Amino acid sequence: MLAIALGLASALTLAFANLAVKLGGDILVGRAILSGSAALLLAPAALFVPLPDAATFAALGWAWPAHLIYQACLIRAMQRGDLSLVFPVMRGAAPLLTAIGGALLLGETLSAAGWAGIALASIAVIAFAWPAGGAWRAHPDAVALGWAAATAIGVALYNVADANGVRAAPSPFTYIVWLFLIDWIGVTLAALALRRGRLAAALRMQWRSGLAAGALSIASFGAALYAFSLIEAAKVAALRETAVVWAALFGARFLGETGGRRRLVAAVVLVAGLALLQVAG
Repeated sequence: MLAIALGLASALTLAFANLAVKLGGDILVGRAILSGSAALLLAPAALFVPLPDAATFAALGWAWPAHLIYQACLIRAMQRGDLSLVFPVMRGAAPLLTAIGGALLLGETLSAAGWAGIALASIAVIAFAWPAGGAWRAHPDAVALGWAAATAIGVALYNVADANGVRAAPSPFTYIVWLFLIDWIGVTLAALALRRGRLAAALRMQWRSGLAAGALSIASFGAALYAFSLIEAAKVAALRETAVVWAALFGARFLGETGGRRRLVAAVVLVAGLALLQVAG
């Protein structure tokens, strides 16, 4: 029950964190502020958790590039498409990929009903990607969807890497804290290189939304990482991806995005598939 509660809480805060970044305007700067502020907020905790050992550093060595790939693809997807479109695709496809990765790399197994739940969720993801006119040729959101699919691969990679990390570390909190302490480096260097003279102005405009997103990121991802130490990675991913319903609602309510009803129905179907995965095991 604790793992389920953590997964659902992670879903809501995940959607809020991405809404805050999207509202900020410059997605790259917003992600840099999110990662940097999360690291600063958690830095004092490094004094109170067990020190990382060789296994922890080895796990972080696998996780950091996975998170970097995820962030790079996420930024491009959110720059190109609506939050209510790209977020469900990138998050909804991730449980299937995580389940496959967990089976191949972590020795985890799912029942036939569990795989059926993932299949239902995958159908819902296709519904999100389906063009309004039904014509796939010259799809208006093809580039955004491509980046969203790449982000889903990044999510699956870091889910598997992080599940291994929290289990290998002296304490799950050791891995959680140290992951946040290194996660900011890549995206911050990218912002410094690509924004240069515009970075200071962007920081002044977006520091509030970025700071809020950083705090939400700690709550969201910290809860998910601890849940990885309690139950299978695929189940945590499934619970966390219920955030797609919130993203569909937030996109329509706060960002004025179109396609709200169809995307909301698809989001509910997606959550139904993920719930089946959770119940079936």
